[in-house]
Amino acid sequence: MRQISSVCPECKKVLHSTLFEENGRIMLKKNCPEHGTFVEIYWSDSKLYDRFRRYSYVGSGVTNDSILSSHGCPWDCGICSKHKTGTLLANIDVTNRCNLSCPVCFANSKASGFVYEPDFEQIQEMILTLRNQKPVPCYAVQFAGGEPTVREDLPKIIETARKFGFSQVQIATNGIRLAKSREYCEALKNAGLHTVYLSFDGVSEEPYRATRGFNAFPVKQKVLENCRQSGLDSVVLVPTLIKGVNDHQVGNIVRFAVRNGDVVRGVNFQPVAFTGRIDQALRNEQRITIPDLVALLEEQTEGEIPSEAWYPASAAVPIIRFVTAVRKVPLPEFTVHPLCGAATYIFEKEGRLIPINEFVDVEGFLEFLENVTPEFKGQGSNVTKLAKVLYQIPRYIDEAKSPRNLNIVSLIRNFLKNGTRIQAAHFHRKALFLGAMHFQDLYNMDLEKVEHCGIHYTTPDGRVIPFCTYNNFHREGIETRYSKQYRKNMEFENMEFENMEFENMEFENMEFEKKSLENQEKRVA
Repeated sequence: MRQISSVCPECKKVLHSTLFEENGRIMLKKNCPEHGTFVEIYWSDSKLYDRFRRYSYVGSGVTNDSILSSHGCPWDCGICSKHKTGTLLANIDVTNRCNLSCPVCFANSKASGFVYEPDFEQIQEMILTLRNQKPVPCYAVQFAGGEPTVREDLPKIIETARKFGFSQVQIATNGIRLAKSREYCEALKNAGLHTVYLSFDGVSEEPYRATRGFNAFPVKQKVLENCRQSGLDSVVLVPTLIKGVNDHQVGNIVRFAVRNGDVVRGVNFQPVAFTGRIDQALRNEQRITIPDLVALLEEQTEGEIPSEAWYPASAAVPIIRFVTAVRKVPLPEFTVHPLCGAATYIFEKEGRLIPINEFVDVEGFLEFLENVTPEFKGQGSNVTKLAKVLYQIPRYIDEAKSPRNLNIVSLIRNFLKNGTRIQAAHFHRKALFLGAMHFQDLYNMDLEKVEHCGIHYTTPDGRVIPFCTYNNFHREGIETRYSKQYRKNMEFENMEFENMEFENMEFENMEFEKKSLENQEKRVA
């Protein structure tokens, strides 16, 4: 069907590989001369595969500070001269220390035997590296780990990111410290934090015991309450999705998010990626792909969120290129690989979930923008041409089906005309974002996806590395080089929250409801 480059999951040698269709699924087959043949599920719905691939674009990448490609992908990361997409969202791991030991985590200090924790000056240099990218600086950064809140200087780090011009600053957190202290939530907000990226694996006890080792659901509820009271009103729920563990709750997770829509702005599902050597039978048992999630959500919402509502992140390219042409200012291009992720927006109307494609002709609108964008390139005023484009927007909107109190025509017109974060934020206040990002492992690795990646890590040595290659090829080397030996009595290891009665995770003294699975499912239904 298609030839791609992948890697051997045993020796990591780059292999010429084949994608082929079998029983309505796209499979990946590769053969290593030393370790044999591997066959893996690549994309579990061939029709959705064909539809998503229509949104394939090539970007300009990063034009400064790139590393000349000599050894080839995935070994030249830094970012290399062959990379196709600039940094859309940067991850900076501020520590690998954590107050948990989750089975699904990429890394932690106790397991690795060392502590990776760049000092403040190193983090500041990493921030500058991102802001100095050309032709478009990075505008969004996420501080992660480990657990970033174990660092006492996290508010200072957030302030620094804002000072250097990031318009979207996030933390990826398990929420324990935010649940313990509303004052801490207020401190993060005052420092300039925009978004809490909260691990959230279900709406009952059982998924958390499998993914986190204890019942963390009450913690998540308390985080939302503290964020609500502190005015930190942009939380994204992040379920790590594992077949047989929490895939039966995806519909209820979305409904939970809708019910908490005053603070929850999105749900970003992350199908599990495997690390280490995993038996194929176990991979097949637990592997879940983006089309699997799409089908589960359609089933569990009784068709309210159908597969037709989903688009790859790269579907945003026609919109971005139009706004760039109108404003004559380069913007981040979402030229990511169309099979790396999926997204949609949903609204609520009379108790129903309404996806955006129910009242917006998304495909027609994107095609329209692609056709008119060339008219705006070059010199001269765009005022008259823009007015004509904005006049035609209602052709793609069915306002009778639109949710009440949503002037979608006005929202789209304002964004196309101004294209600023303010307009985008206003839209996100009206909608609930649903996303899925399937990070690759050594079994399903496609190096073409890596070359288009827009989610990057930056490291203390000044490199910028795509997410999937960092975690599969480079993390261990970077962290070893810049780490200290882990010792249980290290001074900063006292952040294990002993003084917060960390081991007693039931939070008995906190005022929130603790529901049984049956009652919780009734509540979110």
